[in-house]
Amino acid sequence: MNEKPSILVTGCKGQLGSEIRDLSGSYDLGFFFTDIDELDLLNNNDLNNFFLNNKVDHIINCAAYTAVDKAESEEDKARQINRDAVMNLIHCAEKYSAGLIHVSTDYVFDGKGNTPYTEDHPVNPLTIYGKTKLEGEERILNSDARAMIIRTSWLYSSYGNNFVKTIFRLGKERDELGVVNDQTGTPTYARDLGKAILDITDKCVNDPGMFIGGIYHYSNEGACTWYDLAVEIIKLTGIECNIKAIGTVDYPTPAERPGYSVLSKEKIKETFSITVPEWRESLRECLLMLNG
Repeated sequence: MNEKPSILVTGCKGQLGSEIRDLSGSYDLGFFFTDIDELDLLNNNDLNNFFLNNKVDHIINCAAYTAVDKAESEEDKARQINRDAVMNLIHCAEKYSAGLIHVSTDYVFDGKGNTPYTEDHPVNPLTIYGKTKLEGEERILNSDARAMIIRTSWLYSSYGNNFVKTIFRLGKERDELGVVNDQTGTPTYARDLGKAILDITDKCVNDPGMFIGGIYHYSNEGACTWYDLAVEIIKLTGIECNIKAIGTVDYPTPAERPGYSVLSKEKIKETFSITVPEWRESLRECLLMLNG
């Protein structure tokens, strides 16, 4: 009996990893779900032993340091996870002939544009988080690993901590919330991104020629501000809370946010024949799960 192709999913307890775990049963693939407790990506001995003892065909790297503001004061920690751990995975991917799908971020851009960012647009991260994620990307691109980088933006899920869950919670507790209305991007439902990654992985398992390395962008379709997103959350849930538009200057944060970070999805849609849901449609799905 032939064994199923095996997929190593790192960072399985985060938003994206949790969604991939939920969706994994729909695919005829074998999975290893790991987080730092099971597999420390900074420990080369443990990592090598894992690959020696388990046949891994593809790696989906969801592990990341994503505390954007905290990274400004924890640069070394952010760099260890976003660059050094990625380098260790690259070495294993090369040594054991595994394909790597690595998740990155819109924060590699400075947000000064006003049209959707394509994969070859010049990068210029403004934050420690963005810089360390870019360093991870660069290590992949400069390696011989078979690898894809998928940049995403404004990730949310029914798992973990995120903007959607925060507005859902605070909206029930307060009469009014001030939300930034001069930053434009696209929310991404982690479940949609997880399905896209699994669909791509499945295609590449069935046809290795489909594994086309390089950078791709994935977020839901459309664009909005954080204010627009908050208004939609309140509308869809029927919560009675006034959402007040404020400027970035009214809500200072340690890390600078990109003013515009809409990603162009044309490349990933054309290359892998995937459809991308519109952000309101996906938000409705997630809120139905949160409302229980």
